Amino acid sequence: MGPEVMQKAQAEIRHALQGKSRVTEDDLINLKYPKNIIKETMRLHPLASLLVPRKCQESCKILGYDIPKGTILIVNVWTIGRDHRYWDDAEVFIPERFEDTTIDFKGTHFEFISFGAGRRMCLGMTFAHATIELALTALLYHFDWHLPHGVTHDGMDMEEQFSVTVSRKRDLYLHPIQHVGVEEI
Repeated sequence: MGPEVMQKAQAEIRHALQGKSRVTEDDLINLKYPKNIIKETMRLHPLASLLVPRKCQESCKILGYDIPKGTILIVNVWTIGRDHRYWDDAEVFIPERFEDTTIDFKGTHFEFISFGAGRRMCLGMTFAHATIELALTALLYHFDWHLPHGVTHDGMDMEEQFSVTVSRKRDLYLHPIQHVGVEEI
């Protein structure tokens, strides 16, 4: 997330919550931009790059390929999130792409399936999303975030490492500055 994205989210959050000492789940209902940031983050940087393998229950054709019954399929979520057939500027972090759209990660938009789809979709999806949204909103409401001295946004190494989960190859360090006007936490 670049500084302009963070500032836009903070402006929406701080305008909606002005004067409150803490963020609650009820505060999240009308906030749009933090939800878009989470969706865009999940699109570009899913926690797991591959979904749990599934066995094809009947023969079918996918993108012109014949898939026989019994074939083990593994869905690459990381690649789908960067597929130019589904996403304009697929490699660029643009939370605004989710404005005025119904695309969500609840398993019905197959170009965006960070938590899987169908009957075997991640059971923790709702809890994970609520937790991420509450934490992100609270962190952006209560703090301004700055890179360490000498580090620039353009010079950051955003390389990922792949394992069972996807994570940054190198840790990200930020300096929190308590937002002026917010009571002590």
